[in-house]
Amino acid sequence: MKPKRKLKKYLVSLMEYEILNKINDPADLRALNKKELVKLSKELRHFLIDSVSKTGGHLAAGLGAIEITIALHKVFNTPSDKLVWDIGHQCYPHKILTGRKHLMPTLRKQDGLSGFLKREESEYDVFGAGHSSTSISAAVGIDAANRLTKDTSSTIAIIGDGGLTAGMAYEALSHAGDMKSNILVILNDNEMSISPNVGAVHKYLTRIMTSKTVSTLRKGGKKVLEKIKPIEDLAKRVEGSAKNLIAPGLFFEELGFKYYGPVDGHDVLGLIEILDNLKNKKGPRFLHIMTKKGKGYKLAEQNPISFHGVKPFDTKTGKASVEKKVKELTYTNIFSKWIESCAQKDNKLVAITPAMREGSGLVDFQEKYPDRYFDVGIAEQHAMTFAAGLACNNMKPIVAIYSTFLQRAYDQLIHDIVVQDLDILLAIDRAGIVGADGETHQGIYDISFLRILPKIIIMAPSDESEMVKMLTTGYKHNGLAAVRYPRGNITGVDYEKDLMSSVPIGKANVVRKGVDIAYLVFGTMLSSIKKVADSNNATVVDMRFVKPIDEDIIVEVCGSHRYIFTVEDNTILGGAGSAVNEVLVKYGVNKIVKNLGIPDETIPHGNQNDILASIGMDYNSILGTTINHIKFMEEYEKKAR
Repeated sequence: MKPKRKLKKYLVSLMEYEILNKINDPADLRALNKKELVKLSKELRHFLIDSVSKTGGHLAAGLGAIEITIALHKVFNTPSDKLVWDIGHQCYPHKILTGRKHLMPTLRKQDGLSGFLKREESEYDVFGAGHSSTSISAAVGIDAANRLTKDTSSTIAIIGDGGLTAGMAYEALSHAGDMKSNILVILNDNEMSISPNVGAVHKYLTRIMTSKTVSTLRKGGKKVLEKIKPIEDLAKRVEGSAKNLIAPGLFFEELGFKYYGPVDGHDVLGLIEILDNLKNKKGPRFLHIMTKKGKGYKLAEQNPISFHGVKPFDTKTGKASVEKKVKELTYTNIFSKWIESCAQKDNKLVAITPAMREGSGLVDFQEKYPDRYFDVGIAEQHAMTFAAGLACNNMKPIVAIYSTFLQRAYDQLIHDIVVQDLDILLAIDRAGIVGADGETHQGIYDISFLRILPKIIIMAPSDESEMVKMLTTGYKHNGLAAVRYPRGNITGVDYEKDLMSSVPIGKANVVRKGVDIAYLVFGTMLSSIKKVADSNNATVVDMRFVKPIDEDIIVEVCGSHRYIFTVEDNTILGGAGSAVNEVLVKYGVNKIVKNLGIPDETIPHGNQNDILASIGMDYNSILGTTINHIKFMEEYEKKAR
């Protein structure tokens, strides 16, 4: 037996993708027979592992969605029939089957294949999404448009059990049920969060429930029962009890959906049969499939969290292809150390995260302080109001949240926290350019939408030492405070001595004195700007605070320097530079200021440094912009004279 197993493994490793190579679009897939479909599942899984191991990206979710992706494209006439995927972590198999497998080496690289769905990338990408829980709402909208235009095509929404925790998903389900939308919602459940009852009996029952015969019998039986009222009442009670035993979908049926499942999400032929049965049914339908994250790759199955998002790795060991000599700390790591240190001294400190325990650096905190750790799931709105409730009862909530996800809780931030002037600290991770995740995840708007809020304190640390001091400042402050910090590695300065230190609120720091030219810098762009300043003998000010902004130093620097630049990794519109401009207007200072930051456009995916260069925010670009602005000002002043 052992030699055969080794041979089998060897043959798989040398697989030539006999079937996959024939698939250039879903029409090719629909021509396959049962045996070929099963083989395609194996080839697609192997191809996905091999591709992502070279590029990095999201792996585990896609491995769990291989069979349902094949089945959907087999049964439905895509792109006429619309597949609406949630988030996009599970979308790589879909991309591969829709004519993009040759582009997989460019995944998440600048000008290459996006890691999420993008409408401009393919007609098969019906709805772009990087945030969760949008698919059902979008599908309901697409179906409503179909009704208005007499379009008879099918609409299918695919959502994970994590995405289904968000309130938006339930709002959409409720609306769909009320409208009797002609949509199929597929729940890709990889955590057994609704029902563990998966097996032959459930497969059999589901197939029976979706069959035309059973539907006909149901309709005929109802007509008979309607004529015999007592029996009808008894039958309804019995049916309800039976559903509790064999079909855990009462909740969805109460919302107006016909529930089917749960079924094995890795049985491609079984899924095709079920989808064939459901395809021509009308009204809201809900198919519950059970899958396993990382399916078919043992290392990912054993540790799906580690293989959710990966860097290039060795498929045999699962380890990164390029090992770092020394593990570099990130700003997230620093936050983790800081919050643990604070929690030791203050039993009123509580940590909140919307389903980002690992990403926000709260794994150790949860282990040490489980009673003071709250993961609310994909529910950013609830996270904010939950924090507000804690603050109302004399706790000190710290909400660890990505910049891009903070956008989803803006109403709660205003209505429930700002208006009530509550004592909460926002630890905003992934601020600025995040890189490979692209448009939906860039943290480039938070300064603009936060600084208009009354009473808020907004801090932008330039390095890890400043970061911990600002976190402490926000923690000690009685009111709403926010500290924004980027994704990526720290600068290397000693921070441990500053863990419990603070900074004076609203005070900037001059880090380099020069002549004529001055850079007012907000955040971690400071290290690049200091290099620029060394080449042109400029003054550099670490502004530290976006709000309250240091008005005195702005007026002073503008009075003593000819050329003023503001620098930030937020959008220029409404950003920190705009705050500087407002100060000059306030005090009647007649000075032209050049604002440097993110331009008025969405920023695509790619390497962080490459992106910064493309938008004019790297060393060479800023130096060139400085020279060009000085030339412009000299010509302007000549004309003015």
